[in-house]
Amino acid sequence: MPPLSSAPLSTGTGAPDRENSDNSGGETFADPVDGPASSAEQASRANNANGLPDFVAPNVEVSGEHNAGKVSAQQSENAEAAKHGSSSGVVGRGLNRQANMASTSPATSGPVGKIAAPLWLLALVTFSGTLAMHIFVPALPLAATGLNAAPGAMQLTISIYILGLAVGQLLYGPISDRFGRRPTLMFGLSLYTIAGVGAVLAPEVNWLIAARLFQALGGCAGLVLGRAIVRDTCVPTEATRRLALMNLMVTLGPGFAPLLGGLMAGELGWRSVLVFLCVLGVVNIVLTWRLLPETGGNAVASSGLAVVRNYFSLLRSPSFLGYAIGGGCATTAMYAFIGAAPFIFVHQLNRPTEEVGPYLAVLILGVWFGSLLAGRLIRHVPLRRLLVVANLVSAASAFGLLAVVLSGHLSVFAAVGLMFLFTLGAGTASPAALTEAISVNPQVIGSASGLYGSAQMAIGAICTALAGLGGNPALAAASVLAAAGIISQLSFWIALRFAPARAAES
Repeated sequence: MPPLSSAPLSTGTGAPDRENSDNSGGETFADPVDGPASSAEQASRANNANGLPDFVAPNVEVSGEHNAGKVSAQQSENAEAAKHGSSSGVVGRGLNRQANMASTSPATSGPVGKIAAPLWLLALVTFSGTLAMHIFVPALPLAATGLNAAPGAMQLTISIYILGLAVGQLLYGPISDRFGRRPTLMFGLSLYTIAGVGAVLAPEVNWLIAARLFQALGGCAGLVLGRAIVRDTCVPTEATRRLALMNLMVTLGPGFAPLLGGLMAGELGWRSVLVFLCVLGVVNIVLTWRLLPETGGNAVASSGLAVVRNYFSLLRSPSFLGYAIGGGCATTAMYAFIGAAPFIFVHQLNRPTEEVGPYLAVLILGVWFGSLLAGRLIRHVPLRRLLVVANLVSAASAFGLLAVVLSGHLSVFAAVGLMFLFTLGAGTASPAALTEAISVNPQVIGSASGLYGSAQMAIGAICTALAGLGGNPALAAASVLAAAGIISQLSFWIALRFAPARAAES
């Protein structure tokens, strides 16, 4: 399942973002000529890793004031030149420059005239990063047997992978601004592939864990840069449309990955899943090398010190910390159950490995329905109230799961049904939590989006690791989810206490 950084919902904050770096898949791409990206673009890109249904803000307004000002200034220059008897050639050149600027759409941010990168290719490299996490989950019990490893150690292959995604989200944006999108993406895909080979050859579990970490660090390049390249090559309105379409392609990954992984592991062995990821990495490298142009010509490399300063300013904000920690516990805490699911269903409930994929697919549906529900309810329910109530649904279902496990009545129906409710609440709360987090300081929306996404994945990694402790995976996962429900509610209470009041919420 991709990072649950669903697109932010409109909060009415209109202050511009002054940043130019794209620290994550949900980063704000402020254009060096035309100012910050529109709220709709932020909405499309804030899907961390995003792979969930994208909320594109309605009634997008694309500001063209900057270019309009340029045209107006050029007209004044031409008129003044004509008044003083300037040659017609000078006036003609000025009018030609004016026509060239006017021919581009307002707030044009991508390099005009460049060939746009194939959208299907960008979708492929984007979803490859999270695919490697989800496709391997059904194979965990077989891998544990093959490597003679404990379930907790095998679950580390998932939590470490999530941690790698968290770190990568903070790095690839600034690096690609400085060195270019194409070489940075090629490096990431190469690392993804080489680490995949190491995973295939792993003789023991610690080797596999290390290989998975580097595989995640490489795969995260596609998550971050796929959306950045779309923004580089399109005007805002077209970028919004292409990003929405790309996200629809990307969302196929979490749905079919567990099904494919379970089938491959059952028929061909668990290492076949890792071989498939290596082949995918090679295909991505070849296609990127042959088909993808460099698109980051207009990107402005941000000072590393400025990025760090923005991060520290956010970390000192109780409101941002509340939304970030609460948002992570409300959403990516579900990875605790996803990582433990193969051992719960196969070892504790005695179901075949092939059934794990369909059960996990039901959880994906919960996230989808929650995302769609959020889009409907936000028109009628205040955003902050929606956030708290949706998280209460998840917390209640987590305590329900814990009660079922402790009473000894755990069944497939109870586990899948209660986790569906958990993911339904998570999908509903996710866009609201992200929106509130990036609205804490409108001047650093980009850094807030990147830091929020990284915090989400870090919390998901911690929860997955904790769910691997002890000899009862169901009890460990349910306990982690219940604790996450309490922490998220307390975090949101702190965030709301320190957050400024908004008229729209009154």
